[in-house]
Amino acid sequence: MPRATNRALRFTRIQLKNWRNFRTASVDLQGRVFLVGPNASGKSNFLDAFRFLRDIAREGLQHAVSQRGGVSRVRSLDAPPDSEVSISVAIGTEDQPETWEYEIRFGEHQRRAVLATEKVRQAGTGLLSRPDSYDRQDSERLTQTALEQVSMNKDFREIADFFSTVFYLHVVPQLVREPERSAGRHADPFGGDFLEQIADVPEDLLEQRLAWVSEAVRAAIPQLVELDVGRDVRGMPHLMGRSRPGGPWQTEAQLSDGTLRLIGLLWAHLVEPSGPLILEEPELGLHPEVVRHLPQVFARMQSRSGQQILLSTHSPDLLRDEGIGLNEVLLLLPGKDGSEVRTAGSFREIVTLLEGGIPLDEAVLPLTRPEGVETLDLRIER
Repeated sequence: MPRATNRALRFTRIQLKNWRNFRTASVDLQGRVFLVGPNASGKSNFLDAFRFLRDIAREGLQHAVSQRGGVSRVRSLDAPPDSEVSISVAIGTEDQPETWEYEIRFGEHQRRAVLATEKVRQAGTGLLSRPDSYDRQDSERLTQTALEQVSMNKDFREIADFFSTVFYLHVVPQLVREPERSAGRHADPFGGDFLEQIADVPEDLLEQRLAWVSEAVRAAIPQLVELDVGRDVRGMPHLMGRSRPGGPWQTEAQLSDGTLRLIGLLWAHLVEPSGPLILEEPELGLHPEVVRHLPQVFARMQSRSGQQILLSTHSPDLLRDEGIGLNEVLLLLPGKDGSEVRTAGSFREIVTLLEGGIPLDEAVLPLTRPEGVETLDLRIER
């Protein structure tokens, strides 16, 4: 299955300005990133910045913006209505964390996204700076990024290829169980075409992948000994599992939510074994003992492929792993000027608690506790 690499590219830094919940945010990124924060603090929106770059590389700026409802929907509500939105990232390896730097800043004109800035640097040397003289002669050029155009991105196509490998799969079991919903969908991030994605894999490769997933799943769900994929008389794909060799098959309709989500997580690793993997609350539906082992699962996945994993979580069980470093945990804390993003290690109180023997989850999660949550039951009674 995926082979280890010491030179796998990953995001090493991100800077956001006027992007959704964030007026301004800048933070270094590790190979594993654990996002924690209260509800509505911007965890999903932070992760969506990486998906946005992927969508630009694959489909173009206009598609990426329109899919999110337009510039006004991605612009921070705390920013002035005519503000420009900016995303800047550094891409590199452990040894060379800033091999590439990419920056995009855009506003809106006549309901279309329009570039204000697009810059590319390689090892500190500028390769692209827009607007350029051609853009000033023809402003229509500013409705497209150089990143999305093969005629313009030759010198930095590695960035476009890297962005294209960003993989997001937040399996919603209810969607997986209704395969009719997959009709006409492609790469649905919520699993609407998840079964179709599996069934479309060539038979020999599919057999290898299912064997690997089955082996991994058995550690968490020992009663599930075998997985397969088939189609019914209508041609609709179905994921099947059984508890003993030669026993009766169960389809996705009988498999638990946690089982389907765990299979989705492992499948995502196989589809893009080197590209960044984005997960939202992977603990949902899983037994706490399984959740406690997820950080180790992610570490092994990285040792095999070098794959970067960025995830959001509310789970103390997931954060209880002693191998998680303070620089791997990012806290998102809402403020009057949008949400703030900081590493756990930048909070002196967290460091002090850890030095005193307090587990990471008990040191971090209280800082994300919503104010006034203890009055929720009283408000319901009213």
